[in-house]
Amino acid sequence: MPLKNKFANYIFALLSLLILVESCKKEEYSIPDPVNQLSNDCIKRTLGPNIVSLPIEFAYAMAVPKSKGKLVSAQVEASIAGAAATYLENNSYSTNSSGQDAAVRVGTPSVNDGNKTKVTFNVDTNAATLRYFYVIPEEARGKTVSFIFSATSSDGATVTYNMGPYNISKMDIVRNLKVTSADSSYISIADMTVYNRNNVAANAGKIDLVYLYQPTPATFTHALVSPAADKQYLPGITLPAGVNRNTKIRKVFNLQDYNLARINVGIYIDDRDFQEINLTDAPNYAIGLRAEAGTWVETADGKYRAYIFLNSVNANGSAVISMLRYPLQ
Repeated sequence: MPLKNKFANYIFALLSLLILVESCKKEEYSIPDPVNQLSNDCIKRTLGPNIVSLPIEFAYAMAVPKSKGKLVSAQVEASIAGAAATYLENNSYSTNSSGQDAAVRVGTPSVNDGNKTKVTFNVDTNAATLRYFYVIPEEARGKTVSFIFSATSSDGATVTYNMGPYNISKMDIVRNLKVTSADSSYISIADMTVYNRNNVAANAGKIDLVYLYQPTPATFTHALVSPAADKQYLPGITLPAGVNRNTKIRKVFNLQDYNLARINVGIYIDDRDFQEINLTDAPNYAIGLRAEAGTWVETADGKYRAYIFLNSVNANGSAVISMLRYPLQ
């Protein structure tokens, strides 16, 4: 028996509304024509910079009048093939009376073939909204990427919708690195990782920052310090041979980049922020840090700038940090 697709009215209303909005931009208003053939629309759901390894999410809506047939397939073609985790959902979504997303399975799991991702419908439906998650590959770094969304119906009709181009950031991202004052305290911007006492010697030339915690004085507490900083900022610390970089650091509060903080704050750091910030006169230490504080960093060799965010701190001398890194060379 054909599926009574409860999304049909929603999709037709959405498409008509979009036509109405476009009409309102003109000086003269005209009543939009009802959808009488296979139609489609698309929106980009994600905000902020497009960073390699993270997804760009779209919502792709399509509908065909029952008199014309049913939906057969939906496809997205990217100008640069997405990473392996790229997929087009085989669920259709609408918003229920509680304001929550409601999903209904309408097709088989998507299949990636080169730069194309396709869902084949396996229910009798004439309207659907599918979500597309394009996981940005390394090949797209610093380039632009565009998408062609398309849908087909059983009467042989095809529609397409172009999205983009979108700039892909040069930034890298890493989240939730644990640092401890007692052991894992050596931070490398180049490697975007934390080294401990056992493996720091083999990577001494890559260490840009030392994390440490001092409960007294009260102004010190959690700190990120350049290895070349004055010894008063490295109290009781004996650095391994070769750990000697002079890194520029500037602390900042209330800069909770969404991709690092993962809280509902619409703040994003992008490539331009790294390009324009001036750290010429920045010190080589940042003390008195607390949860949700951040530091701008420039490496001694001038290769990278980074933003390090403290997701959490603990009085036992540990913290969780996340990092954005931008190449200057």
